[in-house]
Amino acid sequence: MSNMKPLTTEQIAAYRQSIPAAKEGEPMDKHTSFRVGGAARLYVVANTPDEIMNAVHAAVNVSIPWYVYGGGSNLLVNDDGYEGVIIQAANREIKIDGETVMAEAGAITGLVARQTVAAGLGGFEWAVGVPGTIGGAIYGDAGCYGGEMRDVVVSVDAYRIRDRQRVTLTNEQCKFGYRSSMFKYEPHLIFGCTLKLKPSADVEASKKRMDEIMQMRKEKQPLESSSAGCVFKNVEFDEEKDLEILKRSIEVPQGMIDKKQISVGWLIEQAGLMGQCVGEVEVSKKHGNFFINKGKARAQDILALISIIKMKVRDDLGIELQEEVQYVGF
Repeated sequence: MSNMKPLTTEQIAAYRQSIPAAKEGEPMDKHTSFRVGGAARLYVVANTPDEIMNAVHAAVNVSIPWYVYGGGSNLLVNDDGYEGVIIQAANREIKIDGETVMAEAGAITGLVARQTVAAGLGGFEWAVGVPGTIGGAIYGDAGCYGGEMRDVVVSVDAYRIRDRQRVTLTNEQCKFGYRSSMFKYEPHLIFGCTLKLKPSADVEASKKRMDEIMQMRKEKQPLESSSAGCVFKNVEFDEEKDLEILKRSIEVPQGMIDKKQISVGWLIEQAGLMGQCVGEVEVSKKHGNFFINKGKARAQDILALISIIKMKVRDDLGIELQEEVQYVGF
């Protein structure tokens, strides 16, 4: 259940006076890759940094809760919807100048990867496999196939909420960590970033690498179904002794020990949870870290399944899982 307080007609009217383009009652299942979620009481598509800022200010000024998202690829929106304004960052500009790439927050990450390769640059091929937008990729230090955002970001153009300052943050100031960044702990609006890539030694090889990544995703992930990508973060550990409880129950592949990272898909498989269902939500039989919507899934079923998996993996294998999915309206 959502414990959000219903907006008053005065709040809605005041907001729409500031932002006339705001829609009312926008169904969020149309905007999330899970295809679940109730309606956003107010919904704004913002095409420029100024429009994002204005939409947020207007909400703050009339005490309306707000949430900014990009591609909706890892959002779980409450079945009861969101009593506030959901703002879609739809600023999608991509500029390439030599080895420097400027990508706005709403730019589709896979498209940025393809354009950089087409421009003769290497180092961002891995990102063709990242769903969603650049803003989300920065927020969660997205990564796969050996690359991560923190490897290529030079600076981030953002807006600090607490003192209403537009700031340019260096890679170091972003405090990137595994699937994490400073933005998760201190509210900012992310407008875009500057990436530094290298000239590609072989453009055809880069294109081939992207095709391989897309092929691997098809083979290993249930791309034919509605899902939110990986539900949980892979488990990082510092020393092998941190795995003592896990090793009592199962043999851990040497590759994971060397990498200091345990694949959650593998853990879920070891716990015998592949194919586990709650309502119309199922743990994919192809990849344990993906939940698929079999048609009429509800957010509450997804929450229940997350809870079952966390409990079983904790009880059987001694590992606490952390969600990668972002909750909206709970």
